[in-house]
Amino acid sequence: YAMEHSSIEIKLSHADKTYRSNEKVEGIISIYAHKGWSHHGVSLFAEGFVHTTHSPKGLSEDCKSLQLLKLEIDVCPSGKFSDGLIEVPFSFPLVAVPGQNLLETYRGIYISINYMIYVTCDRGVMKKSLKAETEILIEVPSISTQSIFSPHDFAITPNTLENVNSELIASIPDFRITGKLHKTKCLINQPLTGEFNVEISLECIRSVELQLVRVETVLSDGKITKEASEIQNIQIGDGNICRNLFVPIYMVLPRLYSCPTVINPQFQIEFEINLIIVFQEGYMLSENFPLSLYRDS
Repeated sequence: YAMEHSSIEIKLSHADKTYRSNEKVEGIISIYAHKGWSHHGVSLFAEGFVHTTHSPKGLSEDCKSLQLLKLEIDVCPSGKFSDGLIEVPFSFPLVAVPGQNLLETYRGIYISINYMIYVTCDRGVMKKSLKAETEILIEVPSISTQSIFSPHDFAITPNTLENVNSELIASIPDFRITGKLHKTKCLINQPLTGEFNVEISLECIRSVELQLVRVETVLSDGKITKEASEIQNIQIGDGNICRNLFVPIYMVLPRLYSCPTVINPQFQIEFEINLIIVFQEGYMLSENFPLSLYRDS
């Protein structure tokens, strides 16, 4: 169909815009030159940054940026495009700037990691430049330091509770909840699994929930900010669960909002899971399990 205005668009070879570190990013810059015109060339820029802040509101004075990817390519020299659609191919390797490593795309509250591609067609002083941009999602395989993934068994009783006054523990109705996580060092693209069993609970249970938490640490300008925040919460048990029944634990880790664990001198991204038991009377207990996430090669 005929277009009334000139335009430019980035079309990537991967429909999901997802690439792995050291892979080639390939695609086409699609340009519609309405009635044809001269130009000063087509340029492509690729950038990747880690953005950190000490403020959840992202105040500009608190924000720091660390560049991971920087690339500029002249994909088309100066010349003239005739009327119609022109497709210009491009290709570049995903390689970090010297002294850095690429990190996986991640959206957090205090830390975010993102990668963008920008293209510009300069049409001279008399015509407005054509511009387009698109985000690419980077997956980075990480090395697993733990070769044997043994289950993590747990038992929750009044005596195992922390941050509870010892006098108060004596008044808590007796309960014993046991179970296991099949592993706490988890492949990010596989579900977190396990099971729990309410062996004893004198108090009626209202709900059992599984909460995924991010723990973000930012270290800069002599300040340390460490905050935990919820990523997602799912109910895995409803009502007063039958005693001595093994109930499955199952959670799929969300894309973008989780990533392989990052331990860096300037920032850290870690993850935890909370098993939350909500009793009929309104009070609740929570058992915390640190996770180590990784992506296989």
